[in-house]
Amino acid sequence: MFGLCLALLTAIGWKVADLQVLNNDVLQREGDARSTRNEAIIATRGNIVDRHGEPLALSTPVLSLWMNPQEVLENPEQSRLLLDVFAELELEPSQWLERIRDNADREFMYLKRRMPPAEAEAILDRGIKGLYGQEEYKRFYPMGEAGVHLVGLTDNDEIGQEGLELAYEDWLKGTPGSRRVVKDRIGRLVRDLGVMTAAVPGNELVLSIDSRLQYLAYKALKEAVTLRRAKAGTATVLDARSGEVLAMVSQPSWNPNNRASRNESGLVNRAMIDLLEPGSTVKTFTVTAALESGKFDTSSIIETSPGYVVVDRRVLKDPVNYGPSSLARIIAKSSQVGASKIGLEIGHDAMLDVLKRVGFGENIGTGFPGEVAGMLPVHARWSRGETASLAYGYGFQVTPLQLAQAYLVYANRGLRKPISLLKVDGPVEGYRVVDQSIASAVVGMLEGVVSKEMGGTGVRANIPSYRVAGKSGTTWLYVPGRGYDNRNYISHFAGFAPVENPRVVVVVSIQQPQGEEVGGGQVAAPVFSQIAAGAMRILDVPPPAVVLADVQALPAPLLDNELPETLPVETATEEDVVQ
Repeated sequence: MFGLCLALLTAIGWKVADLQVLNNDVLQREGDARSTRNEAIIATRGNIVDRHGEPLALSTPVLSLWMNPQEVLENPEQSRLLLDVFAELELEPSQWLERIRDNADREFMYLKRRMPPAEAEAILDRGIKGLYGQEEYKRFYPMGEAGVHLVGLTDNDEIGQEGLELAYEDWLKGTPGSRRVVKDRIGRLVRDLGVMTAAVPGNELVLSIDSRLQYLAYKALKEAVTLRRAKAGTATVLDARSGEVLAMVSQPSWNPNNRASRNESGLVNRAMIDLLEPGSTVKTFTVTAALESGKFDTSSIIETSPGYVVVDRRVLKDPVNYGPSSLARIIAKSSQVGASKIGLEIGHDAMLDVLKRVGFGENIGTGFPGEVAGMLPVHARWSRGETASLAYGYGFQVTPLQLAQAYLVYANRGLRKPISLLKVDGPVEGYRVVDQSIASAVVGMLEGVVSKEMGGTGVRANIPSYRVAGKSGTTWLYVPGRGYDNRNYISHFAGFAPVENPRVVVVVSIQQPQGEEVGGGQVAAPVFSQIAAGAMRILDVPPPAVVLADVQALPAPLLDNELPETLPVETATEEDVVQ
């Protein structure tokens, strides 16, 4: 008996020595593995703000509920509590019970992500075994549908997916940290052992956007698209001095704070991605090329009688016979015949040269995902019809932002400046692409477009008390594989104000407006006026003293019944040839 007790004590002593001495390190590691954890410290994503520091995208703290299926299944007595939680979260009970059983070999599955902390905490306080909370952040977009096309959005893990959120992912994302903690068997925190690596938050991104102008432009565009029953539209506002984008909006849209309403067409930033034929807005550059050629000057007269011209068996016609016309009258009236004759006289090379210099056919370089460079025509041999089409804005494609960049050249009297989506500090230097005297002469002609006295096509772009320069354009819709649809149009207006010291360049494009009015001067020009007038107020641009003194002499808005009976036609088919 004594021997048996001695043997038992020896065995116990040996086991104690084995646990405390020989295998202490191994057992310590095993124990730590079950109770000590390295937990990630979430790094906050950087905010996106406008030029005045107003938030456009920010991350707010939320709680995500997750479950340990193994632990839940080990406690069937709490099934009633789980069913109540499912009902409260509007989750189908039978489906979730099946999911829990299907994941019985796992220790982690999300129940519901990114909940308001108070709501999630109320559920966690019920003490359901196997149900836990995880701190996360949710991206919130204060501008909603007015900013989504530019700002973009992130996914559930706050990784940039669209727009500037994607373009500046590396700048905005933070670097997670870690901390050492001790937890009990059901995952509750017992002790915090301290931070091992500190989290580094993401960087703030300061855009050139002015939130006030963004809202104004979006409201004006949405109202016009709705009123005209149009398919889509876009408006861009540039700072004429710096080339910064002050506003960039598109229609249709959707609210990124409500992911259930997502639609892909509502994500398209049409100012940088849509390729459109610019139509008569290009006559500005055609006249520039004419003046540069030396074959024309500001006093030149072009005979447009009898109101049409046949080129390669196609008829190009004006609404009425404008007869002998100066370059200024051709711009103001948007004469197809005059532009075609100018183009045929100076040739395609002279026009292409100007188009390239103002930025068409090349990437603007904003870094925006999917930004396209447009397309200038390259023909081994140019027909007369192709040359004439180039003169009035057909046969090549540009983005609305490229059109705004091109008109920025005239706002700066021939200087080309870079476009920026980020706030720019200090003056921006440009480089000359058009002679100052020629650019100034063309600007004077663009004023005639909005002049009632000149009978211009863009009088609805007028702003009371301010001088405006710009050009309307109306093109037939081009359908790839089918050609031109002469029943659907794209309406443009591009311009700037005030003329004597431009502060903003505004381009509006509206696709497929419906109704009797479809011309750029009818559909897009009023939107330009609304946006530009609002910009004058927001940017605190005072009217010129000379205009204030003669405010009563300003032309009244053109009435509907004063419009030409026939809209300017950009091109025509063989059937239109006058016999």
